[in-house]
Amino acid sequence: MAESRTQPPPAGPGLILTNVFIALGDWAAFAGRALLWTFRRLPGPGTFVPICYAVGVRSVMVVAVTGMFIGMVLAVQSYGQFRPLGLATWMSSMIHTSVIRELGPVLAATMIAGRVGSAMAAELGTMRVTEQIDALAMLGVDPVHYLVVPRFLACILLTPLLTVLADCMGIVGGALICLGVFGIEPHFYWSHGRDYLGLWDVFASLFKSTVFGGVIALIGCQRGFHSRPGSEGVGRAATEAFVLSFLAILVLDFFLALFLNNLNRFLWR
Repeated sequence: MAESRTQPPPAGPGLILTNVFIALGDWAAFAGRALLWTFRRLPGPGTFVPICYAVGVRSVMVVAVTGMFIGMVLAVQSYGQFRPLGLATWMSSMIHTSVIRELGPVLAATMIAGRVGSAMAAELGTMRVTEQIDALAMLGVDPVHYLVVPRFLACILLTPLLTVLADCMGIVGGALICLGVFGIEPHFYWSHGRDYLGLWDVFASLFKSTVFGGVIALIGCQRGFHSRPGSEGVGRAATEAFVLSFLAILVLDFFLALFLNNLNRFLWR
């Protein structure tokens, strides 16, 4: 008589939602622990400065190139729509606003998530697999304070600066195409761009990028701390860090846009 084997229940929507809420709760607990250590004690310069160099200086080129081509693509795509209407000089208002409000912060954060967030997950995942994190705990050093807080602060401080670089390069890229290739009048191009851009747009860009940077660091570090054993586990942790960071950037961008738009109307009504 054949033995009856118990089959695991199929994964339904309820089980998927349960796993999602468990993962969110685990990440929230990890983030709360990191924030608690951030306010209790700052990291030493020996651990903070090298991470700032890795996060900021090594990301300058990729963020600058990304920002420039954002502006160039917007200029090429919008010229065919604005020129038949006789509004070619108004292209700057659309390019500058789009780059500074949305595309600059989002794509700069995406580049940082791909270059920095996945690297954090891989580095900390390797430390987890080789039991270096456990060794720190045995020596009386809190791993979250020593490993996570410097990366969290570096991303919060440097992501807005990299976003400013992406915004500036996007404006420059759009101007190169509009003025150098399409021959638009420079005076009206820059005056229209200035009239439709305010300090609130710059504040929104910096605020979004600060939130994005903190979330990228916390997701990357949390994935690294919970890496599975072996090289496959480290690779999966790096992949999950980038994918989850990218999804978080898109979701947060939507809710932050709603919040900032309502706040702007409330303050200036």
